[in-house]
Amino acid sequence: QVQVVESGGGLVQAGGSLRLSCTVSGIMFENYAMGWFRQAPGKEREGISCITWNGQFTYYRDSVKGRFTISRDNAKNTHYLQMNSLKLEDMAMYYCAAGNQCTRSVALRDFGYWGQGTQVTVSS
Repeated sequence: QVQVVESGGGLVQAGGSLRLSCTVSGIMFENYAMGWFRQAPGKEREGISCITWNGQFTYYRDSVKGRFTISRDNAKNTHYLQMNSLKLEDMAMYYCAAGNQCTRSVALRDFGYWGQGTQVTVSS
């Protein structure tokens, strides 16, 4: 049984930082691309960032480039999203996912295993 579990969300002031973690079990973690997605109330889920199986390539949504950093530790079956300079518009439920490929589009369709999400709340 595949389990994808996010952690690290919470309340932060605008300009602050959070680091999200995602631990995966039940699959060969090192064989999968990993991604982060988010969904704000009333909006569609959108891809934020993804990283290839070996960490060689990373892609980011334009709105988070330079502020967010994705990384992975295959030895720990875990990947991360470091979020700096958080803005009010970053507030959303953040989801981690494992998938077959990571491309520039960070497409939802490329990811088949999803976590339940972790809430990120940004206050002014």
